[in-house]
Amino acid sequence: MPAEQVPRREIVTGEPRTVRRLPGRRAPSEIHEQTTLGAAYVRSLMRSQLRTGLAAFAVLVLPVTTLPLFFGALRNATVVWAVLGVGCYPFLVLIAWAYVRRAERNERDFVRLVRGAERPRGPARTRGPAAP
Repeated sequence: MPAEQVPRREIVTGEPRTVRRLPGRRAPSEIHEQTTLGAAYVRSLMRSQLRTGLAAFAVLVLPVTTLPLFFGALRNATVVWAVLGVGCYPFLVLIAWAYVRRAERNERDFVRLVRGAERPRGPARTRGPAAP
């Protein structure tokens, strides 16, 4: 009589399990619900906008504080009116343009942060056609 055969082991499996990640809280919902993380996001935007405004203000204050000294040394009403009437405006427009450009960049960076996209490292470079 042959030796008693040991039954072969079988592995019983159920339905394959898929691990579903729980939906994480997205940054827009964090901001909307005013959670601590959402408040940190908004604070970072406000801080960067404040820095931009203070920088524009500092660039504006320096010439405005020195203009009276310049005008006092000149003692020429024609030059004073020419500087005030014509010379100041290009400078003011330049400051305003730089401020708006920087504020919009801050907002774009904030949107990228909220969406989770990575900030581009530098300007996009295009290469010419490849050599054969």
